[in-house]
Amino acid sequence: MLISRQRSERPMAGARPFALTALRHPVVSRLLADHRALLADLLDGLGSPLHVVLPEVFEENVGELRRAFAESGATADILFAKKANKADCYVTSAAALGIGVDVAGAPELVKALAGGVPGRRIGVSGPEKDDALLALAVQHGCLVAVDSISELRRLAGTARLAGRRAAVLLRSRTAGQPGSRFGLSGDERRAAVGLCGELADHLVLRGFSFHLNGYSPAERATAANEMIEHCLDARRRGSLPAELVDIGGGLPVRYVEPRLWNEFLAQNEPAHYHAAKDFEDFYPYGGQPAAEAVRAIMAHPVGGGESLSAKANRHGIRFVVEPGRALLDQAGFTMYRVQQVDDRRESDGYAIVTVAGSSFSLSEQWFGSDYLPDPLLISAGSAADELFPACVAGSTCLESDMVTWRKIGFPRPVHRGDHLVYLNTAGYQMDSNESPFHDAPLPSKVVLRLGGDLGVDGAPPRWRLDGIH
Repeated sequence: MLISRQRSERPMAGARPFALTALRHPVVSRLLADHRALLADLLDGLGSPLHVVLPEVFEENVGELRRAFAESGATADILFAKKANKADCYVTSAAALGIGVDVAGAPELVKALAGGVPGRRIGVSGPEKDDALLALAVQHGCLVAVDSISELRRLAGTARLAGRRAAVLLRSRTAGQPGSRFGLSGDERRAAVGLCGELADHLVLRGFSFHLNGYSPAERATAANEMIEHCLDARRRGSLPAELVDIGGGLPVRYVEPRLWNEFLAQNEPAHYHAAKDFEDFYPYGGQPAAEAVRAIMAHPVGGGESLSAKANRHGIRFVVEPGRALLDQAGFTMYRVQQVDDRRESDGYAIVTVAGSSFSLSEQWFGSDYLPDPLLISAGSAADELFPACVAGSTCLESDMVTWRKIGFPRPVHRGDHLVYLNTAGYQMDSNESPFHDAPLPSKVVLRLGGDLGVDGAPPRWRLDGIH
């Protein structure tokens, strides 16, 4: 949202807001430009906030990641990390496209199966899974990432009772993050490989996985190379099917242009936030796109001038990748209705806009941070251009219920009844932290498809409430 130079100026205390204009997919741009009346009707009818989910953009992202791996010469199985968004439509799209789903609990596994994803394409992660989840995973032939020796023994027992062999990944700690709470130590990993051999009637070791914080392609490639070596060691010890290396998720998403992001980092200070809030960490909103990160990971040298993908191919290794946010890039947005405006520009230099809903529906607060891309203002009436600095608050009784702590430079005054649109919220923002606090119902998710070639056929968007049908 660019701020016109022709706007009238008003004295303002503290730091002047600066733009972090959110990038927009063409589908999103089309909806906002041509179908605002429909969006307003949906918000009015279904309540604020409202999550709009766009499976056609998700499907496009799957295609882009597939091409990135193929162009890198790597073989990879894509599993959508379901924890990134609870919407069922994404699982249905995953099933239609032939990709898998990564789940961490029985309810997610049931939803994946109900959405049409076969068990052989479902990965089950999460530490120390309960017996019900292990039983369901064994019955459906899912790939189970095991975090401990005790869990491995329980999985073998479950498989024995079912008369099946369970497919196993051993999640191992990496040299770069040895203090992670997830995964086996070196000694535990070696013992687990031996146990898989002893219990070969009930377990088949398919490969290794790891958990990694951060978005460094080099660090992820280094960890993946460690897992290749673990596969080779397991083969030498008799586990010949060890051919999978699960590199997890952690593929970055670009929300704003890098230039704006770098300017923000250079200027950022507590004065830019309500109550001089001081945040220590942010998601890298101006970072590398996911497809570029895939190419960088696969091209990373791992010894002797050989790339990670070349080494994997030489040893018959397949990759598994579990993107969540990367597949949901631009695949949804969140709308709020403005409920009140407390204009404090004369005293404090900015206003407080209160929306119907809470910050629980924009989950960056869960990570002790702020969701930084500028929301779009859709005004109910006409107003002259005027820089209107404001933060955005939720409508609960909590002092900390701030949807956006940062002072946004809105292009005109905000009024009751206006709408705020937060773009690109499908990845982890929509429902990771939602709560029926104050007995408020959980926000609705509405599935929108333009259809045709970005809707140029003239047909209106098709919409429905999300849910497995």
